[in-house]
This record gives sequence, structure tokens and C-alpha cells, in this order.
Amino acid sequence: MNIEGIATEVVEKTEWVAIATSGPEGPHVVGTWGDYIRAIGISADRVVIPVGHMHKTEANLKRDNRVELLCGSRLVQGTHGPGKGCSITGTAQVLTEGEEYEAVRSRFPWARAALVVRVDKVETQL
Repeated sequence: MNIEGIATEVVEKTEWVAIATSGPEGPHVVGTWGDYIRAIGISADRVVIPVGHMHKTEANLKRDNRVELLCGSRLVQGTHGPGKGCSITGTAQVLTEGEEYEAVRSRFPWARAALVVRVDKVETQL
């Protein structure tokens, strides 16, 4: 599945993105800024996110590489008024070398890694 249509508009206008993983202690959620994911460029089947800390997220992904991103914006028309959200699920890994890592480091010198999400499913909400 690809990020397209109304989901693309939501991602382009979101201010903040939640990143959920699962670990031995249960669900774990961290956040990042929408500007960060847009800075590297979002393709139809991939999202690249700069990683500052996210050590627990990285450990969780080593055990279970499934991830879910949740974003939303009141600037996108929803079903019953202003506001639309989307859930992006897929698999992810934290990279410290390669093309995605270099793209992240060139834009965000503080980043220690790149979180690369391969999109499997996109669902709109609201």
C-alpha cells in the first residue's frame, strides 16, 4: 500500500507524528515533528525519520520490526468537520549507514541514525 490521496495531504500538513512500537513491557510511543519527516522527503512506500535518542524504539524494532505512525491535521477536511488523521503501519529499522542515513545526517547533523519505515498499510481516520 502507498501513502496517497487524502493521507498524503494529512502527512504534508501534520505538525506532529506519533511512532508506536511494541516491546517486552508493552507498547512504546515516541514523537517527532512533521517538519522532520517532510525534510527528507516522503515517498509513496517509505518514510524516513531522523533519530536523536529513540533507544527504546530501536531496541523494540530489533525484536519486532512492526511500527505504526499516527498523524493528523485540523487543516485537512474530515468526514464531519475540520480535521483528518491517518495511521501508517509497516516495518522499520534504524540505520547508521547508507543512503537514508546520509540524507538524514546532511539535513540534521544532530541525528545519530535514520528510522526507515516501509509502508504496508495506510488508513484514514476522522
